[in-house]
Amino acid sequence: MKEQSSIPTSKVERASRFVSTGLKVGTNYIKHYTRKLIDPSTTKDALHEDNAEDIYNTLSNLKGSALKAAQMLSMDKGLLPRAYTDKFAMSQYSAPPLSGPLVVNTFQKTLGKTPSALFDTFELKASNAASIGQVHKATLAGKTLAVKIQYPGVAHSVRSDLRLIKPFAMRIAGLSEVDMDQYFEEIESKLLEETDYHLELERSIELSAHCAHIPNLVFPRYYPALSSDRIITMDWLPGLHLKEFLQTNPSQEVRNKIGQALWDFYQFQMHSLRKVHADPHPGNFLMQPDGRLGIFDFGCVKEIPENFYYNYFQLTDPEVLKDETRRRKVYRELEMIHDNDSEQDILFYAGLFQHLIDLLTIPFRQEHFDFGNDAYFQEMYDYVEYLSNLKELKESKVARGSRHSLYVNRTYFGLYTLLNDLRAQVITGQERIGKFMQR
Repeated sequence: MKEQSSIPTSKVERASRFVSTGLKVGTNYIKHYTRKLIDPSTTKDALHEDNAEDIYNTLSNLKGSALKAAQMLSMDKGLLPRAYTDKFAMSQYSAPPLSGPLVVNTFQKTLGKTPSALFDTFELKASNAASIGQVHKATLAGKTLAVKIQYPGVAHSVRSDLRLIKPFAMRIAGLSEVDMDQYFEEIESKLLEETDYHLELERSIELSAHCAHIPNLVFPRYYPALSSDRIITMDWLPGLHLKEFLQTNPSQEVRNKIGQALWDFYQFQMHSLRKVHADPHPGNFLMQPDGRLGIFDFGCVKEIPENFYYNYFQLTDPEVLKDETRRRKVYRELEMIHDNDSEQDILFYAGLFQHLIDLLTIPFRQEHFDFGNDAYFQEMYDYVEYLSNLKELKESKVARGSRHSLYVNRTYFGLYTLLNDLRAQVITGQERIGKFMQR
């Protein structure tokens, strides 16, 4: 893949790239409607592919929060047309990398030495590149290391980039402005944290230690002396990313071991730590042939407020779901319905959310769940698509749902998607969850 020798860092430079891309997208729409006049049976497939290509090319060269937003949208199957999710998914670990001179410059600025002065060997060609940074392989004193380097200008462009990408996201995702405002406020706060490599290093060490007891998980050791505000050095973990791993045709037993480890990892964090690795995309995991799972990149961590946690998991309790008074109280606490809603509004929105909750909590209500059940996922994706096109939600003057639910829902949705891709059969019942709550 061709390397980048520079990244636009000024607001003017980055804005001009968005304007140029907006013009291309507008031209694509004109082409589509022209084709439609000639042939009324023309679908939007070609339009989506053209737009996805143009938008991704711009975002992948800008890097940073703009590309991260695309990465997040790619995980929400059912929210975007397939062309966008396929293209945007490349941002998880296949974005164009930075050139060697920029990498060396980052070391000299933040650690005061070149990579060759710090390590026995250092590969200037990136092993993989994502939205916020890229990873290089190095060795020191017989150890193989992974060195993550943050792209220039990322931390300073978060707010301005999100303002620029918002119109694209609203158009292709079909979300209302009030929903998008709340969504982007939460994204902004998380992205600002993700660009703080001192915070990420601290969380990586802390959460790895807390989760080390969970069977079949492997975490790297981190090296603060070889890290800075834009560099994190850790052990190099063996293994394959999900797509490559599945191409090896692993046995069902191995799939189940990895799936169980994933489920246990997230349940322990959620129920015992009240903070969770909230970026469950395939680029952050490495699968090993014996069923062990390597986990790294704790840049995006969602801390769960106690009141939100209590009410969120009340909705997995069958007794609460059967009691309309208690259920409505929880809905209000989670901001799904509001005090000034009419009874008609309450019935309408409560009904919508209840069906979604029923779907999402099916794995929690069974002792074992087969995440290879495509019929279940298709029903869920169809319902999410139905909600995304619902006029009442698009035109709602108030956001529906606590801002805290955005990353928690995203975490579970990402987890479910990983488990579905693995076709994993997992122990999911309340007894296993209870074990993590008591630890």
